[in-house]
Amino acid sequence: MKDFFITTPIYYANAQPHLGHAYTTITADVLKRLWQQQGQKAFLLVGTDEHGLKIQKKAEVARETPQQFVNKVTCKFKKTWERLGIGYDYFIRTTNKRHQAAVQRVLEELYQRGAVYKGQYEGLYCVGCEQFKQKSDLVNGKCPDHNLIPEKLKEESYLLKMGEKQVELLEKIKKDEFKIRPEKYRREIISFLEKQTLKDISISRRKVAWGIPLPFDQEYTTYVWVDAFLSYLTGLGWKGDPERIPSQWPAEAQLIGKDILRVHATIWPIILMHLKLPLPSLYVHGLIISGGRKMSKTLGNVIHINDMLDNFGLEGTRYLLLTAGTFGEDMDLTMERMVKKYNADLANGLGNLVSRVIKLGQRAEIRNEVWRAEINKVPEWKEQADTTIQLDKMLKQLWRELIHNNDKLLEKVKPWEVIKYDEEEFNRFMNERWADLAKISRQLKPFLPEAAEKIKCALETKQTEPLFQRIQV
Repeated sequence: MKDFFITTPIYYANAQPHLGHAYTTITADVLKRLWQQQGQKAFLLVGTDEHGLKIQKKAEVARETPQQFVNKVTCKFKKTWERLGIGYDYFIRTTNKRHQAAVQRVLEELYQRGAVYKGQYEGLYCVGCEQFKQKSDLVNGKCPDHNLIPEKLKEESYLLKMGEKQVELLEKIKKDEFKIRPEKYRREIISFLEKQTLKDISISRRKVAWGIPLPFDQEYTTYVWVDAFLSYLTGLGWKGDPERIPSQWPAEAQLIGKDILRVHATIWPIILMHLKLPLPSLYVHGLIISGGRKMSKTLGNVIHINDMLDNFGLEGTRYLLLTAGTFGEDMDLTMERMVKKYNADLANGLGNLVSRVIKLGQRAEIRNEVWRAEINKVPEWKEQADTTIQLDKMLKQLWRELIHNNDKLLEKVKPWEVIKYDEEEFNRFMNERWADLAKISRQLKPFLPEAAEKIKCALETKQTEPLFQRIQV
């Protein structure tokens, strides 16, 4: 059985992890756990993209070598994923020697096939994005993501042939041989490819020392995006031989933010097409904003992932990010709203329900075989690769059908009164609640694995402690 292969972007190691990184990575972790729960093998790849001009300049400012600089940043990413309970299988770093050797082998292959050639390149380059921009991408002449005027670059360079693959790429997207989901992003890329002619792009840099040298011309280093894309394969142990690719490839789910969609939907598949390799499936999420505006230090609305972890804990943070909105759409977060949601859904909702049921169950005759059969069922997960990722809807359904409904049943039936006059009915009712808690534990496990395990332990021992402490506003 082929591993269900999931990747996050290889995050750029120029700054510490932010909420967007956390959201993507938590989503990937849940996908892996969902598939494993159904008996499917799954492999999750994460990592850091560690080359390029931006890192070279930041290291100079910090008076460190680029390697020292990225080592510190990568350490922060690993610590954050540990704090978030991310069960990744491999952490790829683009400064890894095996990765660099594989990248050089691929570049040599592309050069020998004529997919890479030497020529003049002229374009508008945003250092913040580490990519070239079309004039149509700019707002008032500036990169909208970094508020920078791109530099005009004209230099002799090695170019990747893009235009000759454009028609084939468009057809593959239309036929879903190259999947892009949600559907609106697929339509966006189809529209882009129908209206724009792809220019051959530079895959080399002459004045950027911090990068992988081109194997056929040591005066140049590799464009950082090409280096990063190939890590999706080298992270599986690939050595760069197109005839011998890892068994896990292609990825069933490559998760990316919409800000890096275009490069992932053009440069990345065209590299693979030149190598005659299968194409992955892209799943694209929106951006995280705060109070209706992009997060900014100037506006004072930046929410740091470590602040969330300090306030809400590992599983509170996972829950709040997963339910922040629909995958694919922009999500608006504020600390005030998150505190209210945490208290309502976790402390007063799930936590209070578990506490009440376990305390009442201490007075009941519980049939263990019933709830254990429920907790060990293999859940049906209908979220297959041809749909969008709707983890927020799965959680909302769980809260609505099991948590809220059980709360209502307790208030309606009042089992603490029933036991006074009908012990048999009390036992029947509490066994049903016990089975529902088992179902909650099972369905919650991929999302909040620690809470799920605590609920299971409470069912076994008839003892519990508060799952989520209420936050005082």
